[in-house]
Amino acid sequence: MNQIVATLLIAGLLPIVCAGIAKWRAKDFDNNQPRAWMAEQDDWRARANAAQQNSFEAFPFFACGVLLALVTQTDPAIVAQTCWVFIAARILYIYCYVTNRATLRTIVWLVAWIAAIRIYLLAI
Repeated sequence: MNQIVATLLIAGLLPIVCAGIAKWRAKDFDNNQPRAWMAEQDDWRARANAAQQNSFEAFPFFACGVLLALVTQTDPAIVAQTCWVFIAARILYIYCYVTNRATLRTIVWLVAWIAAIRIYLLAI
């Protein structure tokens, strides 16, 4: 169960990691108007911000599935394994987004989505 909780924590932190990537080494970052500053960015910073938004969108669906699996006492080893697939795919997704690998990004997004769906199916 500790591994499952760890994956929830990691998934919850991934949007923050993306925000850090988007702002990394920005000399002109405006902390008074961070959203306005981000709206003006392009290239990898804009893609990192988009990955942040997508990570925020993916988290609730994943987290609800995990909690449902825990409540229904689904085999924790299988749930943990599936959670790690989700996390690995999401990390690769962020990498692909930031480095502008659109086709691979879509494939790993699908892998993460299927992993999240599998968690729900395991709980049935």
